Amino acid sequence: MIRLFVGLGNPGTEYAGTRHNAGFWWLDALAAKWGARLLSDRNYHGLVARVNNAPGASGPVWLIAPQTYMNLSGKAVAPLARFFKIAPDEILVVHDELDLDPGQMKIKQGGSHAGHNGLKDIQAQLGSADFWRLRLGVGHPGDRAEVVNHVLRKPPGADREAIESCIERSLTCIEPMLTGDMAKAIAQIHAKPPRPKNPDADPAKRQSPAAVTTATLQAADGKPADS
Repeated sequence: MIRLFVGLGNPGTEYAGTRHNAGFWWLDALAAKWGARLLSDRNYHGLVARVNNAPGASGPVWLIAPQTYMNLSGKAVAPLARFFKIAPDEILVVHDELDLDPGQMKIKQGGSHAGHNGLKDIQAQLGSADFWRLRLGVGHPGDRAEVVNHVLRKPPGADREAIESCIERSLTCIEPMLTGDMAKAIAQIHAKPPRPKNPDADPAKRQSPAAVTTATLQAADGKPADS
């Protein structure tokens, strides 16, 4: 079961809307869902909330947004985990993912940090890679030399909406995480979102080519289509 939710990002208004802060966006959305307040806690170098009544949880659940800058994220996560005896496999870290497009997300346990500095430091500070990761796609710029600039820039509106859509969908999977049913959470997160309904597929809304042509010609003549 997950007892500690971590959202990764960089502190400061200049970074607030950048791709690298997708983890912060996610944690803010979860805090809002539960009506929790993230407050500064010097002991854990981050914005922290304790939630005592999370649906499905058997005890308190913790949220933390490290305020150490990305490459020192473990400095915030490890002390909190150690003090409250939270094992690595009871931690979910949410972060931006270059190898997924906006609108895509994946969850897994363990594995390489793949060059992500936040994951790298958490792994080093915990002494384990067994924590869970929720990867929110932000897309790749196509040029390795542009990666830093890419993640430290704000995404265009359509990409931000796609990332927010993933965040919204992933929040529906929180309860199985809290009850320990990670298989169910994985299945829900990896499920493809439903396609928008095509109005042309509704027989009642279909028109024959002749009807469409007649309506178009009548409209062009300034006549109502049913005259």
